[in-house]
Amino acid sequence: MEPDRVKSLFATIAQFLCTICLYSVGILVMAWAVFPGILLVHYTWINTLTYSIILRFWLIGLSAVSAFFIYGFSLIFILGLLRIVFRLNLVEGEYRIGSLGIYRWMFINGLYMIAAITFMDFILLTPFSILFFRLMGAKVGRNVQINSKKCFDLSLIEIGDNVVIGGYATIMCHSFERGRLILRKVRIGKNVVLGLNSVLMCGAQIGEGAFITAGAVLGKNKQVAPYSVYAGVPAESIKERRDQSK
Repeated sequence: MEPDRVKSLFATIAQFLCTICLYSVGILVMAWAVFPGILLVHYTWINTLTYSIILRFWLIGLSAVSAFFIYGFSLIFILGLLRIVFRLNLVEGEYRIGSLGIYRWMFINGLYMIAAITFMDFILLTPFSILFFRLMGAKVGRNVQINSKKCFDLSLIEIGDNVVIGGYATIMCHSFERGRLILRKVRIGKNVVLGLNSVLMCGAQIGEGAFITAGAVLGKNKQVAPYSVYAGVPAESIKERRDQSK
């Protein structure tokens, strides 16, 4: 068998095993998170047998909805505990496709996606979203408003005080280039506003008081000066655009 095919086969097997591992951990994490809620529903079911059918089913419905929120908050703390105990923090650098660093990155972001897909919509713009970001390794300042779950590689994100992250804004600290995964921190200064659907790529540095307008795409390693306004795809300073047009 040709060497390239052997490498491809091993990479496929490794990816398959990593996926199975992630699924297995996900099942265990979600099972522990849902367990208290199931106990609540079971308790309600057993202890309302003598109630009228309408009241009984209303209480069972109430316990079922409560069980979902118990699941969500339990999930947040379980994922945070896993990160802390096993030190699941990402490290800046470059990693070859198929390397251990790649699979570690996949695993860590996979854990985040469990919460993002199943519960995070219910905690956006609340203190619980800040708590979750911090538990997952992000450095988050005071009075921060987060209205997006499209933030990845949380342990590489630093957010200053009074920052607003608009709806569906994307922050990613990774990129794939020439067969390598590149991880770089994204730093957001104080009093920054990220507009609706804006995108920050890996290595972006946002100065204090800057405004990234809705839909703007800030490229890899882009430096944004304090109190500037960036717009467009790719995002550029509005002041610089005006100067060039003159």
